[in-house]
Amino acid sequence: MTQQNMIIGGGCFWCVEAAFNQVKGVTSAISGYTGGQRETADYETVCSGATGHVEVVKVTFDSEQISYSQLLNLFFSVHDATQVNRQGNDTGTQYRSAIFYCNEEQQQIAQALVEQINEQQLFDKDIVTSVEPLETFYAAEDYHQGYYLKNPEQGYCMAVVAPKFQKFKAQHAQLMKES
Repeated sequence: MTQQNMIIGGGCFWCVEAAFNQVKGVTSAISGYTGGQRETADYETVCSGATGHVEVVKVTFDSEQISYSQLLNLFFSVHDATQVNRQGNDTGTQYRSAIFYCNEEQQQIAQALVEQINEQQLFDKDIVTSVEPLETFYAAEDYHQGYYLKNPEQGYCMAVVAPKFQKFKAQHAQLMKES
């Protein structure tokens, strides 16, 4: 088993985490923050939009089962990468679309994919996803981990997360773990 990490920001981390935890080859998906300082890496402070942090998910995967490139393609299907600093009603820099690379190979793959998607005009508008070096990943508070699966009846989960999650699972059924 060859473990690697991928850190991605695509709006509220609840949806991204829920989706990636269902993908074959993914050993864990953990909600967290990156881009700011340790002392501001908490949900209430990050929600202010003034910390520099982005809500992200750290995806740990077995690269012998699924590639970084495949996972990035899934990332672009679980959020709207054409929106600047927002996903739906969630607005602010903490919700921006971003890929935080862990090494030079990841940087090259991510930049090439962003360029390819824009050149091929796969979306109505160009994607605005940034590709940035990972500085430090801070795990979010325990209550955020597995939030959607623990709280499917919560209002935001029903209105926002569930439809995205169901669409993701249907689009990528062949890549989903057995239930």
